[in-house]
Amino acid sequence: MSKYKYNCLNPIAKVGLKLFSEDYAQIEDMKEADAVLVRSASMLEMELPENIAAIARAGAGVNNIPLDKCAGDGVVVFNTPGANANGVKELVIAGLMLASRNIVGGINWVQTVKEEKDVAKLVEKGKAKFAGKEIEGKKLGVIGLGAIGVLVANAANRLGMEVYGCDPYISVEHAWNLSRDIISVKSKEDIYKECDYITLHVPLLEDTRKMINKETLSKCKDGVVILNFARDLLVNDEDMEEALKSGKVASYVTDFPNEKTAGMEGVIAIPHLGASTEESEDNCAVMAVKQIKDYLEHGIIKNSVNYPDCDAGTFAQGTRVTINHKNIPNMLTQFTGVFSAENINIANLINKSKGDYAYTVIDVEGSINSGIAEKLKTINGVLRVRTLS
Repeated sequence: MSKYKYNCLNPIAKVGLKLFSEDYAQIEDMKEADAVLVRSASMLEMELPENIAAIARAGAGVNNIPLDKCAGDGVVVFNTPGANANGVKELVIAGLMLASRNIVGGINWVQTVKEEKDVAKLVEKGKAKFAGKEIEGKKLGVIGLGAIGVLVANAANRLGMEVYGCDPYISVEHAWNLSRDIISVKSKEDIYKECDYITLHVPLLEDTRKMINKETLSKCKDGVVILNFARDLLVNDEDMEEALKSGKVASYVTDFPNEKTAGMEGVIAIPHLGASTEESEDNCAVMAVKQIKDYLEHGIIKNSVNYPDCDAGTFAQGTRVTINHKNIPNMLTQFTGVFSAENINIANLINKSKGDYAYTVIDVEGSINSGIAEKLKTINGVLRVRTLS
């Protein structure tokens, strides 16, 4: 009989599922599962069974998962940042070309004359209507230098663009990967003022919602091109429509068509293809499965969006107790008191916190009785206790 059970709400690439050992079984009924793997299915209205310990989103966005509710139930939610970064990067570069050369307009026009005689002659006569610009030597502003933004900046730089990057919260890892040729600016205002093309690679937060609007567009060059392969609501659609009509914006490329932008003149609307590559789906599946296995087997948290990262390493003997709890004072004292009362020596203890929630890993030598976990569960603020051996 399998030790762990998992449920897939969407099809997950087989290359990822193959990583599950014989200790795991895929089941259809979530009520019996320890973990859930999901892509786009909405979990917002679902009642999660108490046995669900973890959810892994095979992708970066987690707006289809009730993060706060999960955190309050002690359910760790993972995503897979960077797994689809190359796929998105390549589509952003394609978007640059599409906006610069009016390729879409030219292709669509050819379809209107394909039944005419002497199509070749018509093409030679009509192609002037679709003349465009080259991107080499032009200025590109990249707002957000995370996994995708860094790749876009480096790729555009190699294509001969003068690239400006802005991200006050850039991680050390991403900073190391950024080409030294990228011009770092502290303010988005510098990008609005200087750049011919602007591409967005930031999460949707209160201070980024509709960040491209009438005010920010007024600071941009006339004829600027805006690319959005991050989140739909980063752009104010009404203000964008006005800017396109006036010529302030030459083209808006978005990977998130909606009722407004799908038919808007001057918009190149791509049907959310950023991560739609075989490689991206494989990478996301592999990362998601590895994260689920690490958590269920060893209590390791990496790339969680609602709990702190915590890596106590793998363990070969003894017992590991993991505790999901609220981030309030005096918790550790109460935890250690439970073990002390049973005359059990703690070999290792790690505690990490993130906002309102925290996570503690306690290693002890040998086995422990089930009463330890039950006593820990009675402590006010404890949300979930797991015993791994």
